[in-house]
Amino acid sequence: MDTKKLFKHIPWVILGIIGAFCLSVVALRRGEHVSALWIVVASVSVYLVAYRYYSLYIAQKVMKLDPTRSTPAVINNDGLNYVPTNRYVLFGHHFAAIAGAGPLVGPVLAAQMGYLPGTLWLLAGVVLAGAVQDFMVLFISSRRNGASLGEMIKQEMGPVPGSIALFGCFLIMIIILAVLALIVVKALAESPWGVFTVCSTVPIALFMGSTCASCAQAASVKCRLSVSCCWWPLSGSAA
Repeated sequence: MDTKKLFKHIPWVILGIIGAFCLSVVALRRGEHVSALWIVVASVSVYLVAYRYYSLYIAQKVMKLDPTRSTPAVINNDGLNYVPTNRYVLFGHHFAAIAGAGPLVGPVLAAQMGYLPGTLWLLAGVVLAGAVQDFMVLFISSRRNGASLGEMIKQEMGPVPGSIALFGCFLIMIIILAVLALIVVKALAESPWGVFTVCSTVPIALFMGSTCASCAQAASVKCRLSVSCCWWPLSGSAA
């Protein structure tokens, strides 16, 4: 049994060695002649190893997750605020919500401090801080009927600390948005093509939204017509 467990860990050890080798290449190669493939492979290796061991430890030992426990989306299913959703769709929404600052701040840090410090900062920050914080807050909120961070602080510490926490979260959001706006402005100051790329996302978003809305409306009309066509012979035969 111990031998089987040992063999299960061998692929992860190999993956960790590959990630360490890629990081060493990034660290030892001087100048700008570093392929992005080394950074990508190192990052994926670190994230996979951390997901296999560190997240499993937090899930089983710290949070003690129970897969049979119903989520607030199932308990309070109202079709509006609480809706049971496919796990992959939910992952996409969550990823889009938490990954906003990473693609903007990461390249700026890499350009200012070099590839290795920026890469290590992103890897260590995600594995030890960012992912852990999001993971724990998400499941703690699920156990509190989908409450927000401020509401949970109100439940635990009272209304005054909860109000202070909500105000603090509001200030943090303002600061984050201001910093992101400043970073984007500085990054696009000398790049006309960058400005064109960012500005083109607005009409693209409008086009995609209108297209999706028209497709949904057409699908709804088609569904109604099919139901009517199926219902008409039945009603005629019943008559």
